[in-house]
Amino acid sequence: MLRNIIVASAALCVIAGIVMTATPRADDISVRARKLHFASIVVDTHDDTTQRFLDGDFDLGARSASGSIDIPRMKEGGLGAIFFSIWIPSKITGPEAVKHAVDQIDAVREQVRRHPQEIVLVTTAAEVRDARKRGKIAALMGVEGGHMIASDLGVLRTYAALGVRYMTLTHSGNDEWADSSTDAAAHNGLTDFGKDVVREMNRLGVMVDISHVSDKTFYDTLAVSKAPLIASHSSCRALCDAKRNMTDQMIKDLAAKGGVIQINYHVGFLSEEFMHADKNPEIAKAIADEVQKRCGDKEGCQLIEGDRITREYVKQGKLPRVEYTKIIEHIDHAVKLVGADHVGLGSDFDGANMPFGMEDASKLPQITEALLRKGYSEEDVRKILGENTLHVMSEVERVSRELNSAK
Repeated sequence: MLRNIIVASAALCVIAGIVMTATPRADDISVRARKLHFASIVVDTHDDTTQRFLDGDFDLGARSASGSIDIPRMKEGGLGAIFFSIWIPSKITGPEAVKHAVDQIDAVREQVRRHPQEIVLVTTAAEVRDARKRGKIAALMGVEGGHMIASDLGVLRTYAALGVRYMTLTHSGNDEWADSSTDAAAHNGLTDFGKDVVREMNRLGVMVDISHVSDKTFYDTLAVSKAPLIASHSSCRALCDAKRNMTDQMIKDLAAKGGVIQINYHVGFLSEEFMHADKNPEIAKAIADEVQKRCGDKEGCQLIEGDRITREYVKQGKLPRVEYTKIIEHIDHAVKLVGADHVGLGSDFDGANMPFGMEDASKLPQITEALLRKGYSEEDVRKILGENTLHVMSEVERVSRELNSAK
């Protein structure tokens, strides 16, 4: 009897030991993920927080109760470099568009000036790495829409001189020289002037961004550009058939010339179910009316409240719920197509509807953990988090040096 008790006790101890050793293995991934995440340079190529700077009462250095981006939450999420979007609607053109763009560039530079101990304006990959060594967040800028150069290469050069390091060739509407993915084709892709814009961006060392452009514009740009392209905030059309997303073939062709697709977190580009539900005209009008009621003409407020109201509709069951794991699905799909060297992160924070679990920058470590749990190597995770974008930046800078030395 005593012997049976001893044997049984020993068996229980073995089972308990197995359970105890298994649990730390699972927990070890969380620990390893956190260590990896905060040891990596995490780069986000698209954030619309700039609109909030113009509302007059937003301080990047203070924790905000709304939106997705501020310095405290960037630090909590290990966000090391952020591209602030310079954006105005496509319908605003000419000198007025230029004025709005310059005001936004000034607003970004002013927020950086106010917080010199925590954030620094940079323009090169080397400066991003230097900011990291100094314990600071690297701030960069991207112009979201070629309509903001008013068909003037001199304006493009001015933006570059002020620190802009990418330009999205179109936004939601066509501009004077390129077709958008969400407008009726007017130019059959890029015009001759549009091709000159791409060439000048190459010379200036400004990354060419093909998010928002039509498929034909993409292929025209790919043929003209001597430097790799980025899709600063696009997802995979095979998983969500939005015109703004890239087809598998486009992703392959982008990667073949050294480019990177930075996955967008907007639920309407992650989930086809949400995309279709969101097109319901009654829901769209109700959300738009409520946004107008809460914000008036303040564009920063409109973007933030649009996300907040959308989440309220999800909780009421009027729209489908989308989890942050959809981001991982799109990353994984792109990696399976082209490898881990050509995928990055372009959240669209403060400018789109975020999935549950990725409400703000503090949630970014979940991406690292999810990728490790899928079996990604630490090296590949580092690439996706930011190294791929830094590599493209370096290549664009190299092409710029070569083009300028040839003249």
